[in-house]
Amino acid sequence: MKNSETIIKIVLAILMFLCLLDMAYGFYQLVRFVALIGFGILAYKANEQNQKTEMIIYGGLALLFQPFFKIALGREMWNIVDVIVGIGLIGSLFINRKKSQR
Repeated sequence: MKNSETIIKIVLAILMFLCLLDMAYGFYQLVRFVALIGFGILAYKANEQNQKTEMIIYGGLALLFQPFFKIALGREMWNIVDVIVGIGLIGSLFINRKKSQR
C-alpha cells in the first residue's frame, strides 16, 4: 500500500531533522530503532515491487541506522547524514508522485 510508505517516509524525515536539535541520548537510540524498522519495511516493499535500487538504498540505510552495532561517525557527520536522508525521503515522495501521475 502506497499510503503506508508515504507515512513511514514522512515520519522518518521528521525524525532525521529532529536529530539536528540537541536531544537526550535516549531520543537518538529511539530514532535508530524506528529507522531500522522503517527502512526495513521500505526495503521489503521496494523488493516486492521489484525496485532493486530502492531496496538496496533502504536496506543500506537500515544497516547504517541499526542500533546494535553503532557506527561512530561523530556528531557533525551524523548531522550531515540526517539532512541528506531527510531531504532524500521527502524528495522520493515527489518523485513517486510524478511517476504515479503518468
